[in-house]
Amino acid sequence: MVDSTTFQKSGNTVPTYNFEARHMIEALRSGVPSRAVGACFSEARPRIMREISGILEQVSENQRSGGRIISGKYGEGKTHLLNTIFNLAGAGNMVVSYVSLSKETPMDKLYLFYQKVIQNTYLPKRQQPGFMHEVENISANSPVANEMLLYAAKQLETDKLYYLLRSYLNTEDSDEKFILQADMEGDFIANASLKKIYRRIFNQPAKYNVNFVKTRHCADYFKFMSHLFLQMGYHGWIILVDETELMGRLGKKARLNAYKNMANFLLPENCPESTWTFFALAASYTEDVIAGKHEFENLEAIYGEQPELYTPIRTVLNLLNEAPQLAPLTRNEINEVLLKIQDFHGQAYGWTPNLSVDTLARSTQSGGFLLRTKIRAAIEFLDQLYQYGKAGKTSINELGEESFEEDIPEIEDI
Repeated sequence: MVDSTTFQKSGNTVPTYNFEARHMIEALRSGVPSRAVGACFSEARPRIMREISGILEQVSENQRSGGRIISGKYGEGKTHLLNTIFNLAGAGNMVVSYVSLSKETPMDKLYLFYQKVIQNTYLPKRQQPGFMHEVENISANSPVANEMLLYAAKQLETDKLYYLLRSYLNTEDSDEKFILQADMEGDFIANASLKKIYRRIFNQPAKYNVNFVKTRHCADYFKFMSHLFLQMGYHGWIILVDETELMGRLGKKARLNAYKNMANFLLPENCPESTWTFFALAASYTEDVIAGKHEFENLEAIYGEQPELYTPIRTVLNLLNEAPQLAPLTRNEINEVLLKIQDFHGQAYGWTPNLSVDTLARSTQSGGFLLRTKIRAAIEFLDQLYQYGKAGKTSINELGEESFEEDIPEIEDI
């Protein structure tokens, strides 16, 4: 119960509104995290932020690669933390990709995951995704082009991207250029079509060392792009993956395949260069999926005699099991957040609340234990003070429970 509080607005002056602050308040009120909120509320959880800043520094200065799993309860700030990382990485001249897993962005199908990652890739300090305009400016005989052609020919599992990039750099046909660019963005061209284009341009055949198959060789595209971003002068690539727990709704074999794909972003020996991936995962995943659906037993039954697949999947399962959980914010950290919300609310609506932090803290008691609902309770309290000059009991309900019910299984899982 929040004690009734009365607030007297002062003066008859016309209030001035800060629309950026209003956007911030509305984002917080809705409970939908945003990058703007992440930029302005980055002081919470100083320990983990120091760790993450250290990781970004290692990626930038030492071309370190790897990944980390961020585990936490619903509503406790996982997505907010990813948005904060987004802003830190962009400020450090790093390319950032941000996706949430879903049916359209499945972790078990790497070629579809790649397509969504590329569609949601941001260059530093850009508000909109996209980087192909910079690729279009690479000339055929430039140092960047020569380095990328050499890399694509020698460092990848297949050399398809060598023929693709060489064709892209040398064609003057706009339709061909569009098709080849679409391939780099994940709309893969058929091998026969690429070979036909290459022969037309260079009057010689394209002879793959390994025939490209998108379901097997899509990791080449991640490695190619990570190298390209470095050659463009950026300091690394940060990939942010939210709602990782939605893997739990996949069928048994699809889940194991998703873990296999995660190994490409968590195990340093498998990762693209100068690339770090953060996976945000619901804390209940270990109990509900790994233990509840017997993932280690499934792994043994399906891949027990294939160590090249068994070993990385088991390593990923162990990483998921051992992922440290986000600690709840301390009372002081929550108070700092509440005071900043009060400041933004005043800027957003042109008034000066000047409430004590104890009063704000009491206003959140009906919001339950989740950080998200505490924030919404505080905003409702400030809304009432602003509109009516007094506020009483707030009435924010806690919403949202994770569900790991499987989708309709694929034929291979029946």
